[in-house]
Amino acid sequence: MPVKNNIRKIRLERGIKQIQMAEDLQVTRQTFTAIEKNKYNPSLELALKIVKYFDVPIEEVFTLVEEGEE
Repeated sequence: MPVKNNIRKIRLERGIKQIQMAEDLQVTRQTFTAIEKNKYNPSLELALKIVKYFDVPIEEVFTLVEEGEE
């Protein structure tokens, strides 16, 4: 099952620039771009940092997509 995320949506709603969030979380902007485009899943550590950064439940950021839902 693929993992989808709402990082870009949440980030834009809060007016946070991608480069700023990447720097705050100590990753490259390129890594962050790949994560936002669902081309790369973050490590568990980074995923938890993202959830903490936004201060929201993990389900608001990451979801598992069931077969046939894509």
